[in-house]
Amino acid sequence: MLWISIALGGALGSMARHGANVLVTRFSGQSLPYATAAVNVVGCLVIGLLAGSVAAGRLHLSPGARAFVFVGVLGGFTTFSSFGLDTLTLVHEGRPLAALWNVVGQVGLGLACTFAGYALALRA
Repeated sequence: MLWISIALGGALGSMARHGANVLVTRFSGQSLPYATAAVNVVGCLVIGLLAGSVAAGRLHLSPGARAFVFVGVLGGFTTFSSFGLDTLTLVHEGRPLAALWNVVGQVGLGLACTFAGYALALRA
């Protein structure tokens, strides 16, 4: 049942992402980079608000509800929000160097792999 809950949340998050892309494109006249930036920023704000509310005891979510919202809905909307929360968690755990490496590693390696994959695909 947990997997189905996550899948349904992911579907909702993906549809919300597409809706946001459509709205931003209509508003700005172009999607890149504004739609992705808007989704990432909004996703980070929402995950921060929810995680902070849970941590403060103002919001109580069962493990299934957390998976639905954090992994499903927000994961479908943007995994960048999870990246932001992971980095925040590392800082709160007193592991700032690990947080720095998380940022540098994921962004740097992610971009390098994007460029490498593109170049490899052109050669195939």
